[in-house]
Amino acid sequence: MGNLKSKIWIDLDNSPHVLFFAPIISELERRGHRVWVTSRDRFQLRELATMHNIPHVMVGRDYGKNKFIKVSGLLYRAFQLVPLVLRDKPTIALSHGSRSQVIASKIAGIPSVMMIDYEFVRLHFPFLRYDNIFIPDAIPEKSIRAKCDNIWRYPGIKEDVYAPRFEPTEGILDELGISPDKIVVTIRPPATNAHYHNVKSESIFRDVVPFVAEDPRTVIVMLPRNEEQVRDIRGTWQGLVETNKLIIPNNVLNGLNLIWHSDLVVSGGGTMIREAAALGVPSYSIFLGETGCIDRHLAETGRLKLVASSADFLTTIKLKKWNHQDNLGLRSDKTLGCIVDKLENVLMLQKYPHH
Repeated sequence: MGNLKSKIWIDLDNSPHVLFFAPIISELERRGHRVWVTSRDRFQLRELATMHNIPHVMVGRDYGKNKFIKVSGLLYRAFQLVPLVLRDKPTIALSHGSRSQVIASKIAGIPSVMMIDYEFVRLHFPFLRYDNIFIPDAIPEKSIRAKCDNIWRYPGIKEDVYAPRFEPTEGILDELGISPDKIVVTIRPPATNAHYHNVKSESIFRDVVPFVAEDPRTVIVMLPRNEEQVRDIRGTWQGLVETNKLIIPNNVLNGLNLIWHSDLVVSGGGTMIREAAALGVPSYSIFLGETGCIDRHLAETGRLKLVASSADFLTTIKLKKWNHQDNLGLRSDKTLGCIVDKLENVLMLQKYPHH
Protein backbone atom coordinates (compact mmCIF):
# COMPACT_ATOMS: atom_id res chain seq x y z
CA MET A 1 0.00 0.00 0.00
CA GLY A 2 3.12 2.20 -0.02
CA ASN A 3 1.75 5.76 0.32
CA LEU A 4 -1.67 4.64 1.56
CA LYS A 5 -0.78 4.40 5.23
CA SER A 6 -3.85 5.51 7.09
CA LYS A 7 -5.37 6.16 10.50
CA ILE A 8 -7.99 3.53 11.31
CA TRP A 9 -10.64 4.29 13.92
CA ILE A 10 -11.85 1.12 15.66
CA ASP A 11 -14.84 1.24 18.00
CA LEU A 12 -15.15 -1.59 20.56
CA ASP A 13 -18.89 -1.84 21.11
CA ASN A 14 -18.99 -5.07 23.14
CA SER A 15 -16.57 -7.18 25.18
CA PRO A 16 -16.05 -9.99 22.57
CA HIS A 17 -14.71 -7.36 20.18
CA VAL A 18 -11.55 -6.96 22.24
CA LEU A 19 -10.22 -10.42 21.35
CA PHE A 20 -11.40 -10.06 17.76
CA PHE A 21 -9.77 -6.71 17.08
CA ALA A 22 -6.51 -7.28 19.01
CA PRO A 23 -4.82 -9.23 16.15
CA ILE A 24 -6.38 -6.91 13.55
CA ILE A 25 -4.85 -3.93 15.33
CA SER A 26 -1.46 -5.68 15.46
CA GLU A 27 -1.60 -6.55 11.75
CA LEU A 28 -2.66 -3.04 10.74
CA GLU A 29 0.20 -1.55 12.76
CA ARG A 30 2.61 -4.10 11.32
CA ARG A 31 1.63 -2.86 7.86
CA GLY A 32 2.34 0.73 8.88
CA HIS A 33 -1.15 2.03 9.62
CA ARG A 34 -2.04 3.95 12.76
CA VAL A 35 -4.95 2.80 14.92
CA TRP A 36 -7.16 4.88 17.22
CA VAL A 37 -9.61 3.03 19.49
CA THR A 38 -12.80 4.08 21.26
CA SER A 39 -14.93 1.80 23.43
CA ARG A 40 -18.23 1.57 25.31
CA ASP A 41 -18.42 0.91 29.05
CA ARG A 42 -20.28 -2.39 29.15
CA PHE A 43 -19.76 -6.07 30.04
CA GLN A 44 -16.17 -5.89 31.35
CA LEU A 45 -14.95 -4.27 28.14
CA ARG A 46 -12.71 -1.82 30.00
CA GLU A 47 -10.91 -4.61 31.90
CA LEU A 48 -10.51 -6.77 28.79
CA ALA A 49 -9.08 -3.92 26.71
CA THR A 50 -6.58 -3.21 29.48
CA MET A 51 -5.74 -6.94 29.74
CA HIS A 52 -4.92 -6.99 26.01
CA ASN A 53 -2.92 -3.73 26.11
CA ILE A 54 -5.30 -1.80 23.84
CA PRO A 55 -5.22 1.96 24.61
CA HIS A 56 -8.78 3.27 24.24
CA VAL A 57 -11.03 6.24 24.90
CA MET A 58 -14.18 5.21 26.81
CA VAL A 59 -17.35 6.84 25.47
CA GLY A 60 -20.89 5.88 26.50
CA ARG A 61 -22.26 2.85 28.34
CA ASP A 62 -24.75 0.02 28.11
CA TYR A 63 -28.33 1.27 27.67
CA GLY A 64 -30.28 -1.81 28.78
CA LYS A 65 -33.01 -3.65 26.89
CA ASN A 66 -35.74 -1.00 26.64
CA LYS A 67 -35.94 -0.34 22.91
CA PHE A 68 -36.61 3.40 23.15
CA ILE A 69 -33.82 3.97 25.70
CA LYS A 70 -31.41 1.78 23.73
CA VAL A 71 -31.99 3.66 20.44
CA SER A 72 -31.82 7.02 22.22
CA GLY A 73 -28.60 5.95 23.96
CA LEU A 74 -26.97 4.84 20.70
CA LEU A 75 -27.84 8.17 19.08
CA TYR A 76 -26.57 10.08 22.12
CA ARG A 77 -23.31 8.13 22.04
CA ALA A 78 -22.94 8.91 18.33
CA PHE A 79 -23.12 12.63 19.07
CA GLN A 80 -20.60 12.16 21.91
CA LEU A 81 -18.19 10.55 19.43
CA VAL A 82 -18.45 13.25 16.75
CA PRO A 83 -16.18 15.91 18.38
CA LEU A 84 -13.55 13.25 19.14
CA VAL A 85 -13.63 12.08 15.53
CA LEU A 86 -13.37 15.61 14.17
CA ARG A 87 -10.38 16.19 16.46
CA ASP A 88 -8.52 12.95 15.64
CA LYS A 89 -9.42 12.88 11.91
CA PRO A 90 -9.24 9.13 11.15
CA THR A 91 -9.16 8.00 7.52
CA ILE A 92 -11.78 5.31 7.96
CA ALA A 93 -13.97 3.81 10.72
CA LEU A 94 -14.15 0.09 11.51
CA SER A 95 -16.33 -1.83 13.94
CA HIS A 96 -18.21 -5.08 14.46
CA GLY A 97 -21.77 -3.83 14.68
CA SER A 98 -21.34 -0.36 16.22
CA ARG A 99 -24.29 1.66 14.98
CA SER A 100 -23.10 4.69 17.00
CA GLN A 101 -19.84 4.67 15.08
CA VAL A 102 -21.58 4.51 11.70
CA ILE A 103 -23.83 7.47 12.58
CA ALA A 104 -20.90 9.49 13.95
CA SER A 105 -18.89 8.68 10.82
CA LYS A 106 -21.69 9.91 8.58
CA ILE A 107 -21.92 13.19 10.50
CA ALA A 108 -18.13 13.63 10.43
CA GLY A 109 -17.87 12.70 6.74
CA ILE A 110 -15.69 9.64 7.31
CA PRO A 111 -16.29 6.37 5.41
CA SER A 112 -17.04 3.35 7.57
CA VAL A 113 -16.76 -0.42 7.52
CA MET A 114 -19.36 -2.39 9.48
CA MET A 115 -18.60 -6.06 10.15
CA ILE A 116 -21.44 -8.46 11.02
CA ASP A 117 -21.67 -12.25 11.43
CA TYR A 118 -25.38 -12.61 12.22
CA GLU A 119 -27.67 -11.73 9.33
CA PHE A 120 -30.71 -11.14 11.55
CA VAL A 121 -29.10 -8.30 13.48
CA ARG A 122 -31.11 -5.09 13.10
CA LEU A 123 -28.89 -2.77 11.13
CA HIS A 124 -31.70 -0.67 9.74
CA PHE A 125 -32.08 2.99 10.59
CA PRO A 126 -34.49 4.65 8.12
CA PHE A 127 -32.00 7.45 7.44
CA LEU A 128 -28.83 5.34 7.29
CA ARG A 129 -26.98 3.89 4.32
CA TYR A 130 -23.86 1.84 5.06
CA ASP A 131 -20.66 2.46 3.13
CA ASN A 132 -19.15 -1.02 3.48
CA ILE A 133 -20.28 -4.23 5.16
CA PHE A 134 -17.92 -7.18 5.76
CA ILE A 135 -19.54 -10.63 6.18
CA PRO A 136 -18.25 -14.23 6.37
CA ASP A 137 -18.55 -16.32 3.20
CA ALA A 138 -21.19 -18.50 4.89
CA ILE A 139 -23.68 -15.60 4.88
CA PRO A 140 -25.34 -14.96 1.47
CA GLU A 141 -25.35 -11.34 0.31
CA LYS A 142 -29.11 -11.44 -0.30
CA SER A 143 -29.73 -11.96 3.44
CA ILE A 144 -28.26 -8.53 4.29
CA ARG A 145 -31.29 -6.27 4.50
CA ALA A 146 -29.54 -2.97 5.12
CA LYS A 147 -28.89 -0.36 2.43
CA CYS A 148 -25.22 -0.67 1.56
CA ASP A 149 -22.85 0.56 -1.14
CA ASN A 150 -20.37 -2.34 -0.94
CA ILE A 151 -20.54 -5.84 0.59
CA TRP A 152 -17.24 -7.64 1.10
CA ARG A 153 -16.78 -11.33 1.96
CA TYR A 154 -14.11 -13.13 4.00
CA PRO A 155 -13.41 -16.84 4.60
CA GLY A 156 -14.10 -18.63 7.89
CA ILE A 157 -15.77 -17.06 10.91
CA LYS A 158 -14.73 -14.04 12.95
CA GLU A 159 -13.45 -16.33 15.76
CA ASP A 160 -10.94 -17.73 13.24
CA VAL A 161 -9.19 -14.36 13.41
CA TYR A 162 -7.90 -15.02 16.92
CA ALA A 163 -8.64 -18.60 18.04
CA PRO A 164 -5.82 -20.13 15.94
CA ARG A 165 -3.28 -17.91 17.77
CA PHE A 166 -4.41 -19.01 21.20
CA GLU A 167 -1.88 -20.73 23.47
CA PRO A 168 -3.37 -22.38 26.59
CA THR A 169 -1.84 -21.81 30.01
CA GLU A 170 -2.22 -23.92 33.12
CA GLY A 171 -3.53 -22.85 36.50
CA ILE A 172 -6.99 -21.54 35.67
CA LEU A 173 -8.78 -24.50 37.28
CA ASP A 174 -6.64 -24.17 40.42
CA GLU A 175 -7.50 -20.46 40.50
CA LEU A 176 -11.20 -21.38 40.45
CA GLY A 177 -10.76 -24.13 43.04
CA ILE A 178 -11.73 -26.93 40.64
CA SER A 179 -10.32 -30.44 40.99
CA PRO A 180 -8.78 -31.79 37.75
CA ASP A 181 -10.93 -34.92 37.88
CA LYS A 182 -14.16 -32.90 37.58
CA ILE A 183 -16.12 -32.48 34.35
CA VAL A 184 -15.94 -28.71 33.84
CA VAL A 185 -19.09 -27.30 32.22
CA THR A 186 -18.88 -23.62 31.27
CA ILE A 187 -22.32 -22.05 30.87
CA ARG A 188 -23.21 -18.63 29.48
CA PRO A 189 -26.82 -17.46 29.96
CA PRO A 190 -28.84 -16.04 27.03
CA ALA A 191 -28.33 -12.36 26.23
CA THR A 192 -31.56 -11.07 27.77
CA ASN A 193 -30.79 -7.45 26.81
CA ALA A 194 -30.26 -8.22 23.12
CA HIS A 195 -32.96 -7.35 20.59
CA TYR A 196 -32.76 -10.90 19.19
CA HIS A 197 -33.42 -12.54 22.58
CA ASN A 198 -36.02 -15.33 22.71
CA VAL A 199 -37.57 -16.09 26.12
CA LYS A 200 -37.62 -19.81 25.28
CA SER A 201 -33.82 -19.75 25.56
CA GLU A 202 -34.20 -18.67 29.20
CA SER A 203 -36.48 -21.63 29.86
CA ILE A 204 -33.91 -24.10 28.50
CA PHE A 205 -31.16 -22.36 30.46
CA ARG A 206 -33.09 -22.82 33.72
CA ASP A 207 -33.54 -26.51 32.93
CA VAL A 208 -29.95 -27.11 31.81
CA VAL A 209 -28.35 -25.93 35.07
CA PRO A 210 -30.02 -28.51 37.38
CA PHE A 211 -29.53 -31.20 34.72
CA VAL A 212 -25.77 -30.58 34.72
CA ALA A 213 -25.58 -30.08 38.49
CA GLU A 214 -27.32 -33.41 39.16
CA ASP A 215 -24.27 -35.33 37.92
CA PRO A 216 -21.79 -35.67 40.86
CA ARG A 217 -18.82 -35.54 38.46
CA THR A 218 -19.56 -32.01 37.23
CA VAL A 219 -18.77 -28.47 38.30
CA ILE A 220 -20.36 -25.46 36.59
CA VAL A 221 -18.45 -22.29 35.73
CA MET A 222 -21.15 -19.68 35.14
CA LEU A 223 -20.40 -16.55 33.13
CA PRO A 224 -23.28 -14.08 33.58
CA ARG A 225 -23.50 -11.25 31.06
CA ASN A 226 -24.32 -8.49 33.56
CA GLU A 227 -24.90 -7.78 37.27
CA GLU A 228 -28.63 -8.42 36.97
CA GLN A 229 -27.91 -11.98 35.84
CA VAL A 230 -25.37 -12.42 38.66
CA ARG A 231 -28.01 -11.57 41.25
CA ASP A 232 -30.63 -13.76 39.60
CA ILE A 233 -28.31 -16.79 39.35
CA ARG A 234 -27.07 -16.44 42.93
CA GLY A 235 -30.65 -16.25 44.17
CA THR A 236 -32.01 -19.08 42.04
CA TRP A 237 -29.21 -21.58 42.74
CA GLN A 238 -27.95 -20.36 46.12
CA GLY A 239 -27.27 -23.92 47.33
CA LEU A 240 -25.13 -24.73 44.27
CA VAL A 241 -23.17 -21.49 44.74
CA GLU A 242 -22.57 -22.10 48.45
CA THR A 243 -21.24 -25.63 47.82
CA ASN A 244 -19.03 -24.48 44.90
CA LYS A 245 -20.95 -26.72 42.54
CA LEU A 246 -21.67 -23.53 40.58
CA ILE A 247 -18.83 -21.00 40.41
CA ILE A 248 -19.20 -17.39 39.27
CA PRO A 249 -15.65 -16.03 38.80
CA ASN A 250 -14.90 -12.86 40.74
CA ASN A 251 -12.36 -11.57 38.23
CA VAL A 252 -12.21 -11.17 34.47
CA LEU A 253 -10.78 -14.39 33.04
CA ASN A 254 -9.05 -15.22 29.77
CA GLY A 255 -12.18 -16.55 28.06
CA LEU A 256 -10.37 -18.74 25.53
CA ASN A 257 -8.25 -20.30 28.26
CA LEU A 258 -11.36 -21.11 30.29
CA ILE A 259 -13.04 -22.63 27.23
CA TRP A 260 -9.96 -24.71 26.46
CA HIS A 261 -9.87 -26.11 30.00
CA SER A 262 -13.61 -26.83 29.97
CA ASP A 263 -14.97 -30.21 28.94
CA LEU A 264 -18.00 -28.69 27.27
CA VAL A 265 -19.55 -25.27 26.76
CA VAL A 266 -23.26 -24.44 26.84
CA SER A 267 -24.33 -20.94 25.79
CA GLY A 268 -27.39 -18.97 24.84
CA GLY A 269 -25.74 -18.07 21.55
CA GLY A 270 -23.15 -15.40 20.93
CA THR A 271 -19.39 -15.34 20.55
CA MET A 272 -18.45 -17.82 23.29
CA ILE A 273 -20.21 -20.76 21.64
CA ARG A 274 -18.43 -20.09 18.36
CA GLU A 275 -15.10 -19.69 20.16
CA ALA A 276 -15.61 -23.17 21.64
CA ALA A 277 -16.42 -24.51 18.18
CA ALA A 278 -13.31 -22.82 16.73
CA LEU A 279 -11.15 -24.47 19.41
CA GLY A 280 -12.79 -27.87 18.92
CA VAL A 281 -14.30 -27.97 22.43
CA PRO A 282 -17.72 -29.74 22.57
CA SER A 283 -20.21 -26.89 22.29
CA TYR A 284 -23.98 -26.69 22.67
CA SER A 285 -26.12 -23.70 21.72
CA ILE A 286 -29.38 -23.13 23.61
CA PHE A 287 -30.13 -20.02 21.56
CA LEU A 288 -33.68 -20.21 20.18
CA GLY A 289 -33.81 -16.99 18.20
CA GLU A 290 -33.48 -17.13 14.41
CA THR A 291 -30.54 -19.44 13.69
CA GLY A 292 -27.95 -17.64 11.61
CA CYS A 293 -25.98 -19.07 8.68
CA ILE A 294 -22.79 -19.25 10.76
CA ASP A 295 -24.33 -21.47 13.46
CA ARG A 296 -26.03 -23.64 10.82
CA HIS A 297 -22.69 -24.02 9.06
CA LEU A 298 -20.95 -25.00 12.31
CA ALA A 299 -23.72 -27.49 13.10
CA GLU A 300 -23.59 -29.02 9.61
CA THR A 301 -19.81 -29.48 9.91
CA GLY A 302 -20.11 -31.09 13.37
CA ARG A 303 -18.45 -28.24 15.29
CA LEU A 304 -21.62 -27.20 17.17
CA LYS A 305 -24.75 -28.89 18.53
CA LEU A 306 -28.02 -26.95 18.40
CA VAL A 307 -30.32 -27.70 21.35
CA ALA A 308 -33.93 -27.07 20.32
CA SER A 309 -35.82 -27.75 23.55
CA SER A 310 -35.50 -28.81 27.20
CA ALA A 311 -36.36 -32.37 26.19
CA ASP A 312 -33.71 -32.24 23.46
CA PHE A 313 -30.76 -31.51 25.75
CA LEU A 314 -31.35 -34.70 27.74
CA THR A 315 -30.15 -36.70 24.74
CA THR A 316 -27.94 -34.08 23.05
CA ILE A 317 -25.61 -32.85 25.81
CA LYS A 318 -22.90 -35.37 26.70
CA LEU A 319 -21.39 -34.92 30.17
CA LYS A 320 -17.91 -36.38 29.81
CA LYS A 321 -14.24 -35.40 29.91
CA TRP A 322 -12.83 -33.87 26.74
CA ASN A 323 -9.47 -34.83 25.25
CA HIS A 324 -7.51 -31.61 25.53
CA GLN A 325 -4.85 -32.90 23.16
CA ASP A 326 -7.14 -32.34 20.18
CA ASN A 327 -6.22 -29.74 17.55
CA LEU A 328 -6.06 -26.08 18.55
CA GLY A 329 -8.19 -24.76 15.72
CA LEU A 330 -6.98 -24.25 12.16
CA ARG A 331 -3.64 -22.60 13.00
CA SER A 332 -4.06 -20.34 9.99
CA ASP A 333 -3.97 -16.56 9.58
CA LYS A 334 -6.04 -16.79 6.38
CA THR A 335 -9.11 -15.07 7.85
CA LEU A 336 -7.10 -12.31 9.54
CA GLY A 337 -5.02 -11.63 6.43
CA CYS A 338 -8.07 -11.54 4.17
CA ILE A 339 -9.93 -9.06 6.39
CA VAL A 340 -6.96 -6.66 6.55
CA ASP A 341 -6.37 -7.04 2.78
CA LYS A 342 -9.98 -6.10 2.08
CA LEU A 343 -9.80 -3.15 4.47
CA GLU A 344 -6.79 -1.91 2.51
CA ASN A 345 -8.82 -2.39 -0.69
CA VAL A 346 -11.50 -0.13 0.79
CA LEU A 347 -8.83 2.45 1.59
CA MET A 348 -7.49 2.26 -1.95
CA LEU A 349 -10.95 2.68 -3.49
CA GLN A 350 -11.49 5.69 -1.23
CA LYS A 351 -8.27 7.35 -2.33
CA TYR A 352 -8.51 6.23 -5.97
CA PRO A 353 -12.27 5.84 -6.63
CA HIS A 354 -11.72 4.89 -10.29
CA HIS A 355 -8.87 2.45 -9.54
